[in-house]
Amino acid sequence: MARLNLLEETRFEKLPVTVFKNQKIASIDVARRISELIKKKQNENLPAILGLATGVTPIDVYGELVRLHKEEGLGFANVITFNLDEYYPMQPGAAQSYVRFMNEHLFDHIDIKKENIHIPDGTLALEDIPSFCIGYEKMIGELGGLDIQILGIGRTGHIGFNEPGSAPNSGTRLVTLDDLTRRDAARDFGGKSFVPTKAITMGIGTIFKAREIILMAWNRKKASIIKKAVEGEISGEVPATYLQLSEHVEFILDEPAASMLTRFDTPWLVKDCVWTEIMIRKAVIWLANTLRKPILKLTEDDYNNNGMAQLATENGPVYNINIHIFNKLQHTITGWPGGKPNADDSQRPERAEPAKKNVIIFSPHPDDDVISMGGTFIRLVDQKHNVHVAYQTSGNTAVWDDDALRFVEFNVDFATKMGMDSGELKNIYQNMRTFMQQKEPNQVDTPEIQTVKGLIRKGEAIAGARYCGLDDDHIHFQALPFYETGKNQKNPVSFKDVELTMELLQKVKPQQIFAAGDFEDPHGTHIVCFNIILDALSRLRKTEDWAKDCWLWMYRGAWLEFDMYEIEMAVPLSPKELERKKYAIFKHQSQKDRAVFPGDDSREFWQRAEDRNRETAKGYDELGLAEYEAMEAFVRWKFEEE
Repeated sequence: MARLNLLEETRFEKLPVTVFKNQKIASIDVARRISELIKKKQNENLPAILGLATGVTPIDVYGELVRLHKEEGLGFANVITFNLDEYYPMQPGAAQSYVRFMNEHLFDHIDIKKENIHIPDGTLALEDIPSFCIGYEKMIGELGGLDIQILGIGRTGHIGFNEPGSAPNSGTRLVTLDDLTRRDAARDFGGKSFVPTKAITMGIGTIFKAREIILMAWNRKKASIIKKAVEGEISGEVPATYLQLSEHVEFILDEPAASMLTRFDTPWLVKDCVWTEIMIRKAVIWLANTLRKPILKLTEDDYNNNGMAQLATENGPVYNINIHIFNKLQHTITGWPGGKPNADDSQRPERAEPAKKNVIIFSPHPDDDVISMGGTFIRLVDQKHNVHVAYQTSGNTAVWDDDALRFVEFNVDFATKMGMDSGELKNIYQNMRTFMQQKEPNQVDTPEIQTVKGLIRKGEAIAGARYCGLDDDHIHFQALPFYETGKNQKNPVSFKDVELTMELLQKVKPQQIFAAGDFEDPHGTHIVCFNIILDALSRLRKTEDWAKDCWLWMYRGAWLEFDMYEIEMAVPLSPKELERKKYAIFKHQSQKDRAVFPGDDSREFWQRAEDRNRETAKGYDELGLAEYEAMEAFVRWKFEEE
């Protein structure tokens, strides 16, 4: 019976999928399987032929293999490896080279023989690539093929660098990279313009010959492409769908990466559900959006014809369900984000008391506060709450070099005009200019350049916070140590980061905290900053009464809004308030026109914020609630004891 239930639950999935709670547990399991293969081959006195991948996805797998080698004696003397791909052209010592990546994360820490390591050569002359690719295939074939192939998946659906349009029988070859692939790599190279346009990759046909294929994917950013790869039709537009044809493939996912698969996203379509409050809200909103009907117009037939008959039977009549969810959504809307004084707050998202709250808005980067919740920021100040803003990092890696030069030029000219000695400034300026002319992609800036870029962003943050109504003594710059490396790769979080945050919390003793709740990118600054706040507040809750009464509200950044069913507080903005928010964002001039790290979206940050807030308001309107110009959305973090 359990087997039948699983088959029913996964009936939309066209290949085997195993889902783990998080990527760490999943990575340990994959490493265990690789280690068992290596040991089995050792017992048979045979080599283990591994196909390896690069990128963020396999890092924890390699870390666990290194641990198994150092702590449990796993040997790699019988292992022969073939890497999937390499950028072209690419020097092996370059920071972005997959040769360097593999050495740093695996090969330098185990006892593998150097002659057993094979990685596509990014230094070849163009005319030598075809013969190299033939030789690469021949080596794999002569060894009897790959025992296991590890894969990640790109957001285009590429496996290796087999981009959309790749043939299912393709072999190792030189390919042109998709624009989205290059945008995703832009941060590693210091900008998309520095990302190579080509790469050498194993073909899909080569991958298919492996006796076992494991594709891994972590975090919600991969969820949409995973759904296409697992549940979609086979198509050259999504090369990973070709894996549906293999009898030896398995997808290993963490829960966020699996979140858009039918059995997790809309489970009522494949099984009976335990109808919790949040599940009912999600299902009813999904039904209304699917049928393009307001919630209060949904009928029993709508429920029965769309997989929700169980809900109608157990919790009906359906109109009562509709009324309940409509009211719950209506109660999330408030023009009083700090709580409405002297009001019944039993149905409101925030407490009425104290009427004037101490509030800290934590901003990971110097512009997240106004981009993500600028309207609410202004509303809290206008309603006379004691608002503080804390900028957790300097954001100095996101300033263009020519902007930094321009600011130093201004200082040189100003000092000269004022009759001040500008000699030292001129020397600094000339050194900066010389460095920038010789600067390699993604090279760490000099301390002077880092300082100038940090000051640019600091000045913009002060201007934005002042525009929102704050006095200067309510504006805090934490410069958390984990971030201040001058590189895109940051330091691990230390207790010093937590301690600095605890000190500010103790100083203000807030009843309300607002923090960036972006969890899509497990290596991103937003989630690192959030976890620092969470750690600091959790420690204080053990000893401080005020901390136990402090509510932590999460906002989302410029990239993605909360799903409608998740929203617990929605603050409506009038056209005038939306305009004020836009002007606050305008204070961040270094991020206007073209940001250093724009992501996939070519729109400016103010446009993204404006459109996203209007979309949230439109979502409420389409469900049958009041129509507003725009809305900012928040979700409250629940501590375990709450």
